[in-house]
Amino acid sequence: MTHSVLLAEDDRPIRAALERALTLEGYQVTAVADGIQALAAAHRERPDVILLDVMMPGIDGLQVCQVLRAEQDRTPILMLTARVETADRIAGLDAGADDYVVKPFEVEEVFARLRALLRRTAPGAGDGPGESGEGYDARAAESGVVEAADLRIDGPSRRAWRGARELELTRTEFELLELLARNAGIVLDHSTIYDRIWGYDFGPGSKNLAVYVGYLRRKVDVPGSHPLIHTVRGVGYVLRED
Repeated sequence: MTHSVLLAEDDRPIRAALERALTLEGYQVTAVADGIQALAAAHRERPDVILLDVMMPGIDGLQVCQVLRAEQDRTPILMLTARVETADRIAGLDAGADDYVVKPFEVEEVFARLRALLRRTAPGAGDGPGESGEGYDARAAESGVVEAADLRIDGPSRRAWRGARELELTRTEFELLELLARNAGIVLDHSTIYDRIWGYDFGPGSKNLAVYVGYLRRKVDVPGSHPLIHTVRGVGYVLRED
């Protein structure tokens, strides 16, 4: 199946190189140079995935992302950013992006992240059970509803609550929380989480997972509540109520 990609990048050499590489990889590519063109193309083309540079003239990538999400457009978005600070990456996630790649990047990493996003949005994706073990509830998997501590996660509707409070989660945040909740009490190592969420292990030097966990904690473990998401140093993460 040929997937369509909307590429928005104002740097001409980078845009041309990515357009050529994506085309050779088998994607149908629409390439534009700024945010205004990106919004117009997103409305016109309805791409399968969007590759969006953060720093563009006029309307930047963050604003494009915010507009699309405000329109309830859930097309997966991969951000390209030259900003390496965690706060800048979080800004992209807060705008509704699903993932990001930091410049300079290897084109194979871009391909891997695009494949992961497309797998997660394919029909039936995310319907399978969690990791095997004592944290897995077969009846919950059948119903699509997972409950752990005071969390309730409805897989089919992609909604989650902590107590009576509904959580506003991006696609990646939702899938990460659902994975941890389905395996409540079980420590999931970094490589397992990378494989289940991104479909690719970005290696021990990557801070991608730590950024997403940190941002998820801001939404789930609010002040006054018992923390649920715990770091097991040198291993990974676990969801449990201490």
